[in-house]
Amino acid sequence: MIKKILVSQPKPTSEKSPYYDIANRFDVELIFRPFIKVEGISAKEFRTQKVNILDYTAIVFTSRHAIDHFFNMAKELRVTIPEDMKYFCVTETIALYIQKYVQYRKRKVFFGETGKIDDLVPTMVKHKNEKYLVPMSDVHNNSLEILLDSKKLQHCECVMYKTVSNDFTPEEVKTFDYDMLIFFSPSGIESLMKNFPNFKQDKITIATFGPTTAKAAKDAGLRLDIEAPSEKYPSMTSALQHFLIENQE
Repeated sequence: MIKKILVSQPKPTSEKSPYYDIANRFDVELIFRPFIKVEGISAKEFRTQKVNILDYTAIVFTSRHAIDHFFNMAKELRVTIPEDMKYFCVTETIALYIQKYVQYRKRKVFFGETGKIDDLVPTMVKHKNEKYLVPMSDVHNNSLEILLDSKKLQHCECVMYKTVSNDFTPEEVKTFDYDMLIFFSPSGIESLMKNFPNFKQDKITIATFGPTTAKAAKDAGLRLDIEAPSEKYPSMTSALQHFLIENQE
C-alpha cells in the first residue's frame, strides 16, 4: 500500500498542481525534496574557459537558472552588461524573468513558444549577425552546438552553473521511510546512491521521468515500476494517477 511518496522536485508554487489532487484523492502524503541542487561555478572556474562576455552581442537563455547565474557571474567579474545586449529565451516566462536583472525592452528580448530550442532558432537566424553566448549547466550534450552550427550562427557555449547532490542530513537518512520515490534526472539517481550507499529497494516503488533517468535507474540495479512519459501517460502525474488507481483503489 502506497502511503508516503517522495517527489524529488521543489514543492509546486501553485495550489492547483495535479500532485495535490492526487494526494487528496488517494489519501497519500507527498513530500517534495530535491535530490539535486544547482550551484554557480566560481569566477576562477569560469575564467578557465577563456570566454569574454563582452565579445558577444546576444545571450541565449534556456532556463531561469541560466539567467540567475549569468547575471551573478557578470557581477562577480565586474562586467557591465551593455544596454543594447539582446536576449533570446526558449519561453516567454523565462524572458519575463530577465526583468529581475535588467529593464525589459521588447526590441531586445525574443522568445519561443514551445520551450524547445528548435522553435527559437528561426528567430536567431533572422539575427544572423549576432554573436551568441549560451550559458549552460555542466550536465549537457552537444546537440545545441550542432544545431547552431548547422544554421551557420556565430555562437559559444559556456558552463556557468553545475548540478550537485543535495545531501541528506543524518536525521533525514534516519527517517527515510517512503513507499515510493519519483525521479526526474540521472543526477537524482546518483544522489540516491551517494546518500544511501546500502540502499535496498525491496517493496519501494520507483518512478522515473524521461529515458535517461530510466536508464540510470536500471543501470543502478533498481526495479522500475513507473516509467513516464509514455503514449498513454505524457506526464508524471498522469502516470502516477494511473498506477495508484491500479494499485490502491
